[in-house]
Amino acid sequence: MSPARPPAAPTTGEYTADVLADLERMVQAGLAAWDLPATTRIELLNVSENATYALSDESAGRQLVLRLHRVGYSAIDEIDSELAWIEALRADQVIATAAPQLGADGSFVQTLPSPSRRPARYAVVFERLPGREPEFGSDADPWFERLGCLTARLHAHARAWVLPRGFSRKCWDLDAMIGPYAYWGDWHAGRGLDAQGAAVIEMALAEIGARLARYGRGPARFGLIHADLRLANLLADQDDLRIIDFDDCGFSWFLYDFATAVSFIEHEAQVPELLAAWLRGYRQVAPLAAEDLEQIPSFLVLRRVLLTAWLASHAEIPFARRFGTQYTEGTVHLAREFLAGRLYDGRLAAVLSST
Repeated sequence: MSPARPPAAPTTGEYTADVLADLERMVQAGLAAWDLPATTRIELLNVSENATYALSDESAGRQLVLRLHRVGYSAIDEIDSELAWIEALRADQVIATAAPQLGADGSFVQTLPSPSRRPARYAVVFERLPGREPEFGSDADPWFERLGCLTARLHAHARAWVLPRGFSRKCWDLDAMIGPYAYWGDWHAGRGLDAQGAAVIEMALAEIGARLARYGRGPARFGLIHADLRLANLLADQDDLRIIDFDDCGFSWFLYDFATAVSFIEHEAQVPELLAAWLRGYRQVAPLAAEDLEQIPSFLVLRRVLLTAWLASHAEIPFARRFGTQYTEGTVHLAREFLAGRLYDGRLAAVLSST
C-alpha cells in the first residue's frame, strides 16, 4: 500500500464561468482521444470535485460519461489505482459499476490540454449506466439495506484483494480529514462558524480522536473503501442498485463508509432508521462486532466536519453555495449532541444497542 501524497490545498474559483467554458472546449477538442466523432453531443452533468460530462455519440449508439479532474487533486498513479480496483470489482463480479473506457492509445487516463493555455487536466471516460439517484424519503430504507449489502461486499473484496504493484490511494485518517494534510481544507473556515461553535467542534474532534486511537487501525477495521457512498453516487434501476464514482476511494476505517452514505443528510431525523436498514444489509454478508458499531457516531460527526470544510473550500460550486451557513450550524449541533451522548434524541444509540 502506498498512501498518496497530500494534494495542493483546495482553492475557490476552480470552476468559474470562464473556466467552465474552457473545459467544454477542452472536451470537444479531446473527443478523438476516445475515437469519438466531432458530432458527439456534450452535456455538463455536474461540477463537484471534478467536472463530469455526458457524451452521446448517436452515430454509434454510445452513451458515455467523461470525468475531467480538478487540477492538482489526484496524481495519475492514483487515478490508475482507482481504475484498477474498479476493474477488479467488475472482474470478480462483486458489484455492478461503470466500466472505464480505453482511449485510442490503449490507456484509460488521457491528458487534455487547455485551449486557453490553462493547466492540462486528466480525463477518464466511463460507460453510462441506466438508473437514477435514489430519492431521500420514506422509501429510502430498502435502498439502504441494499447499499449495506453491497458495502459489505466491497469491504470483503478489499480485505482479500492483493493490491497491484504501485497501488496508490489517499489515506483518509484524521490527519487527512481534519489535521495537517486537510485534503478538503480547514474546517475552521466553515461558512458562518463562530468561536463558540468552533470550540464545540474542537471538543467533539478531541473525543473522536481518543475513541479512534483506542479502536485502532488493524486490517479488520481499516482498509480500502469507497469513501463517498452518498446518494449522488448511487444509481437505482428498478430493483438494482449500482455504485459509481470511486474518485475518493482510499484507505480508512471500513465503518466510515456508512457515514459517507448519509452525506449532507446527517441532520435528518431518519438517519437512525437508515442505519438500521444498512446494518441489516451489511450483516447478510459479514458480521459486525459491538466495538465496530460503537464508532459509528464518531464517523458521522467526523464526516460532517469534513464536509463543512469541503463546502468552504469549494464555495464557487452551486452545490456548495446552496448549503450556506445553515450546514455549519447543523455541524455544531451534531457535535454538541455527540458530546452529550444524545445523537438523534438517543435513537441512534437505541439502534446500535439493539443490533
